[in-house]
Amino acid sequence: MKTNSPAHADPGSDQDAPIPYLQRIRDYYQGLGYGAPYEWAHFDRVPFHRLRQPLAQCRVALITTAAPYQADKGDQGPGAPYNAAAKFYQVYSGDCAQDPDLRIAHVAIDRQHTYANDLAAYFPLAALRRAQSSGRIGALAPHFHGLPTNRSQRTTLEVDAPELLSRCQADGVEAAILVPNCPVCHQSVSLAARWLEQHGIATVIMGCAKDIVEYVGVPRLLFTDFPLGNAAGRPGDLASQDLSLALALQLLESATAARTTVQSPLRWRADSTWKLDYSNIERLTPEEIVRRRAEFDRGKDEARKLRDIAAQVDGASSGAC
Repeated sequence: MKTNSPAHADPGSDQDAPIPYLQRIRDYYQGLGYGAPYEWAHFDRVPFHRLRQPLAQCRVALITTAAPYQADKGDQGPGAPYNAAAKFYQVYSGDCAQDPDLRIAHVAIDRQHTYANDLAAYFPLAALRRAQSSGRIGALAPHFHGLPTNRSQRTTLEVDAPELLSRCQADGVEAAILVPNCPVCHQSVSLAARWLEQHGIATVIMGCAKDIVEYVGVPRLLFTDFPLGNAAGRPGDLASQDLSLALALQLLESATAARTTVQSPLRWRADSTWKLDYSNIERLTPEEIVRRRAEFDRGKDEARKLRDIAAQVDGASSGAC
């Protein structure tokens, strides 16, 4: 992976147009031989809740789609291929006073141009601690929360988002930062952000899939034009991670209406050719298409089995209460 020093993009340049994930993914899965395209969530009306006090007096929660590392679930390390066994299916919480081991091998990040080798690039807990120490935020919530990556919009809206809200309310937070990784992650956190906003918690999404988040319709988005899996800054670059968080916090305070998107000035590298590769069916050979279809089917079957097991365990636990 080649990464240069932080550079500033020219939003007016054609080569700096964001990846059209909605169209790219639609063409990709149809090219693999699947039927009707997935219907992404879309809303005309967007809730909006303004902060009632400066961030320096607010408690802020961090919400992620990264999964806790599970030693018995196969390769989840930097550069690992997609690993359906490492998925999680219920909202979870972690202690912000600890340094968690979270991985994103279970999601469709950009594995060609990044390796998920720096937790801080997709989970800005360290940057939030620094913001708390400097007085930029009043306090970091005692817990961070994991939101499942779920293609079922109903499950996200009826199960995961209400559970997430309950946990945030228990921690007494006024604002939340949501950091997705894969395309469906961007939809899931967008739905969650809408739910939190409806119930009095101001939100900002730090994301890399601009068209997906804006199509769903959210209050605030900090868009960073990096490969999926790096929404919180460049790997190994503390300055870019702090800048990314600073931009997100500024947006939390400054937005005056819903659907406010701010683009980070950071650029992944000097040229933008990396954008041509992600899920681009036109760049794949027939043999590669067959291989990817088989790989996707295997992952889908494994994920379905694990989801069914998780549902059975959850049902048994509920019945025992």
